[in-house]
Amino acid sequence: MKRRRGTDPAERERGCLRAWAVHSRALVGRWMTARCGGEARQVRRQQRDEFGELLLSIRGLPAALPALPLELTVLYNSLLSTVGASDSAIKGEAEGIRQGLLRVLEACGACGQDLGTEELWQKVLQEITVEELQAPLHCLGALQAAWWLAAGRLGSVAGLFQLLSTAEDLGRAHCSEGQNKLLSLIKAWRVPPEGASLPLVQSAKDLKEILCTAAAFLQGLQELEAGNFPTALSLLQEAAGGFCSKKILAQIYTCLGCCAQRMGKPQTALQYLKRALQVDFQCLPALSHAAAVYHKLGETDAELQALTLLYEALGKNPPAAASSSPYFLVRTELLVHTPVLTSLLRHHHPSEVKYLLAQRCLQDGRVADAVEHYLDFLSLLQEGLQQQVPLDGSSALPRIPEVFLEAASALEQAGRHQDAITVCEEVISRTTDLIPRVLRVEERLEQPQCSSPGAELAGGLLSQKKESLCCLAWRAAGYLHQGWAWAKLGESKEAVTQFSRCLSDLLRLQLHGSGVKPVENLQAEVEVLQKIRLLSLIGRGTQFLELGRHKEALLDFQHSLQISPGDPAAASYLVQALWKLNRKQEAAAQWQKLSQSSPGEDGQQRGQGRPLPLYLVSCLEQAMFPHSETLARSIQDYLGTAAQDTS
Repeated sequence: MKRRRGTDPAERERGCLRAWAVHSRALVGRWMTARCGGEARQVRRQQRDEFGELLLSIRGLPAALPALPLELTVLYNSLLSTVGASDSAIKGEAEGIRQGLLRVLEACGACGQDLGTEELWQKVLQEITVEELQAPLHCLGALQAAWWLAAGRLGSVAGLFQLLSTAEDLGRAHCSEGQNKLLSLIKAWRVPPEGASLPLVQSAKDLKEILCTAAAFLQGLQELEAGNFPTALSLLQEAAGGFCSKKILAQIYTCLGCCAQRMGKPQTALQYLKRALQVDFQCLPALSHAAAVYHKLGETDAELQALTLLYEALGKNPPAAASSSPYFLVRTELLVHTPVLTSLLRHHHPSEVKYLLAQRCLQDGRVADAVEHYLDFLSLLQEGLQQQVPLDGSSALPRIPEVFLEAASALEQAGRHQDAITVCEEVISRTTDLIPRVLRVEERLEQPQCSSPGAELAGGLLSQKKESLCCLAWRAAGYLHQGWAWAKLGESKEAVTQFSRCLSDLLRLQLHGSGVKPVENLQAEVEVLQKIRLLSLIGRGTQFLELGRHKEALLDFQHSLQISPGDPAAASYLVQALWKLNRKQEAAAQWQKLSQSSPGEDGQQRGQGRPLPLYLVSCLEQAMFPHSETLARSIQDYLGTAAQDTS
């Protein structure tokens, strides 16, 4: 009896395979057409769904060798379409690949459910020798390598390409000293020819090029983070010559610039950073790093120009995805997303750049520009700045009270003393309730082991004490600035009041211990407070001199020298106070002692310890003793007369 046509199960299965193959080719053809137009993103989403449905249909049948080439190709295209539809960094495991490998083993009568993904690949590639499966397996292997690269599993990638390569390939991949093993393995891998009957949405050849670029980029970043700069430079240069979009190329050049800078080659760094901006001007981190290099070189004009360009660029809306390539579903940017790259390419908030402009102008003595930038920055505070700037320590901004004090310093230097007083009053009023009545700092604190129950509590107490010391320093510095501002306005009595308030505030700090040396973690804060005390005593002493209260001035200068023995400003003012009190012999002796100290010793006294906060620099300059020819001549005449009388 004849079997009716179309009822044979094998024939029906072959018919399904032909129909599915036609459908797969149609999907790929639609993508090839759409990617050249403006519908690529929409087509990616449609493809993801349709390839997913097609794969489910194929897997509705038992695994069979004749259907596996189509199934694996559809799986490859389906995974690529999923990546393209999400257009975000590849993460996690490609579970679809594992299922595909298990289907291959099932069709060949083997099992691998209990194997990990790496062991599964090893079993499939070593035991399955069917010629028709080699090309789709190699394509799927390249896609697996992309997932592992994105996860930073470089060893797994190298092992996979060793399995994918023939003995002849491995012979070509044998790298001499100085060559990179992983890159050599990827380059030596021979891409299988793409069959016309089973087209791919992204060719294995293009995927290989992207894998080479991503592997070089990732390893370059690893070596950069590890401090192996020559190796990092070589790998990043390899990546720059690879297959990637302009956006990624600019990022690679930026990383090359950072590497060269850390190698102590600033000019080379600038060349790479300029190249990054030539490739993609939207790569603003390159502009930020260039400003930092100019700062290191002391080229302030170039640095300020770079920061100004950066600030202007951040204020504009960049064209959306202008530098991304729409043609490839798996791209280098989807494989490389390490913390070190995120750190190097961190975008500054406009307010951070505005602050850097203000700070650099103040440091360089460009007072008018500094005032303008500081006032612009303070106005940004009204726009909720704290919510826009990262709080993870990566921001260039100091604490807000310090910015206010720096602004006050700039205003003072610009002669806007009343404005400086107003800004300082804001700092004083905001910190008043944050400072305890008494702030004790011991010479040595018992530090519990990290594993002990009290470690966390002790750390919290230390952090709280540090914060209280900072608040005390800001409030005292506010009074200090107000004192100098009133002095400049000729209001000596008001200046004395503010200096006295500063000193009264500092009485809250109590140092305990034989050496009066604070615990190391608080040393910096205590040094700043001691410097504020010194500057306030000198400031009040100068105003006592202006008011003719010479004995009180003398006491302040003597106290200053107890805090900082040998301080040239305090010692010079002490001489002046003694002279005005007609204690000429003591004044002359102090003057001789001061004259015999070398300029190097004076400079050491002024710059001893850690660098001063920027907001105190102008106070230090105001406390410097103005050279007095009259006083020096009077003392010399006195010494000459005394010498004649003795002879």
